[in-house]
Amino acid sequence: MAKGKVYLVGAGPGDPKLITVRGLEALQRADCVVYDRLAGPQLLNRARVDAELIYVGKLTDRHTMKQEDISRLLVDLALRGKTVIRLKGGDPTVFGRVGEEAGLLRQNGIPFEIIPGITSAIAVPAYAGIPVTHRDLASSFSVITGHESSDKLDRSIHWDKVTNATGTLVFLMGVAKIGYIAEQLIKHGKPAQTPVALVRWGTRAEQRTLTGTLEDIEERVKKTDFQPPAVIIVGEVVRQRQSLAWIEDKPLFGLRVLVTRARSQASELVDKIDELGGEPYEFPVIETRLPESAEAVEAVRAALAEPESYDWVVLTSVNGVDYFFRWLKSIESDIRRFHRARFAAVGPKTAEALAVRGIRAHTLPEQFRAEGLLDSLADQLKPGQNALLPRGDLARELLPRELERLGVRAVEIDVYETVPTESRDPFLLEMIQNREIHAVTFTSSSTVVNLLDALRRLGAEDPAALLRNVDIACIGPITARTAEENGLHVTALAQSSTIDGLVQALADGRSHHERSTD
Repeated sequence: MAKGKVYLVGAGPGDPKLITVRGLEALQRADCVVYDRLAGPQLLNRARVDAELIYVGKLTDRHTMKQEDISRLLVDLALRGKTVIRLKGGDPTVFGRVGEEAGLLRQNGIPFEIIPGITSAIAVPAYAGIPVTHRDLASSFSVITGHESSDKLDRSIHWDKVTNATGTLVFLMGVAKIGYIAEQLIKHGKPAQTPVALVRWGTRAEQRTLTGTLEDIEERVKKTDFQPPAVIIVGEVVRQRQSLAWIEDKPLFGLRVLVTRARSQASELVDKIDELGGEPYEFPVIETRLPESAEAVEAVRAALAEPESYDWVVLTSVNGVDYFFRWLKSIESDIRRFHRARFAAVGPKTAEALAVRGIRAHTLPEQFRAEGLLDSLADQLKPGQNALLPRGDLARELLPRELERLGVRAVEIDVYETVPTESRDPFLLEMIQNREIHAVTFTSSSTVVNLLDALRRLGAEDPAALLRNVDIACIGPITARTAEENGLHVTALAQSSTIDGLVQALADGRSHHERSTD
């Protein structure tokens, strides 16, 4: 069997978007992902669906696997012909013990590649508004390990040289030793009033910052029960935080939001949450596809075979528009054959999807749902007219029923169907239990039902109870009613049934989450 290859990849400081392009490409083609707790779960969800995930991280009170065993594991996996990713928090060459792992790979003749990552030593301070260098304050910085016993720190750190060697000192993993570190720095010449900042879980939703001075920082840590992991910054640059702190000012800072929408549609919602400082966590519970049953396919083909017979084409979603045109292409038809029909759209996004294809929606309701569309068309619908409704298989029956009541023949076709997604996520249930998911967004009734089903499959006996302490945000009243009927308490309802409206509802109605320890 041919040997595999090992990629020693820096995952960055926590924000999944801070991995390098090369690192992400390697992750997406790996057979096995060997990771520790500093590699965020959102990043791991970018791995192939069939990739094996192996946790080897170390916790404060226990070690899951010794370093020698981790290095041996990489060798064994590669000898089985696997493409392996060793995913490390930050940069693998900064206190990542990459030398030991790469050394054993070289000894066994296994090809490897080291892919650098953004180290938390610079990224975490930046997310707290602290540049590690500043033209007027610090022209250099040092990165020092703080995760050792006091006697080991004294052996590995020459305090008399380190203390004043550079303008900024950055200690990684040193919260438990903050008192000793401060004591040594003062002892070797740092003024007691030198500013200090501790940034916990920097670049993630849990980011918290504590500031003080060398003289009082240990007391502040104890008083606030400030816990690791954290980056410690010592130096005058810490004062820059007062004017440069940026992410804490965003309206969704500190909020990790579960996005349940189909992955093909989720990008807009994900981007808007991210732009407002929230941390989107994608867990698609539905996906859309062309109908597979012979009966459904024949019904669509038959309806599209008579385009000149329709007075109206009514589209109620972006998906409806997309799949409608996919069907026209598949049957080699031409949109110009619908020249008699006027196009109606529910919502601005549906109208925009039509406009991209050169069609201007004849009418756009004030309420972006079926009821609003019926109101806006009331004086234009005439008995004897024909309306084509290209929709999904889970669409509400209100629209065709009311059209028929008005004497309009409604021809419904399921141009797509919505099915549950078999999402693999070994982290989600534990994250909800640990209150690491702060809000859930629902964009349709099907996302509500399928999320609850997915949580049951993951082992939750009572999914509604599990989500009791989570903000529930819904895109519209129909979705909200489904959520309430399934035992969820809706805390945010979009004023307009759009992604913008949903995100605004999150920002307006979110529960108060602690923003900073400052």
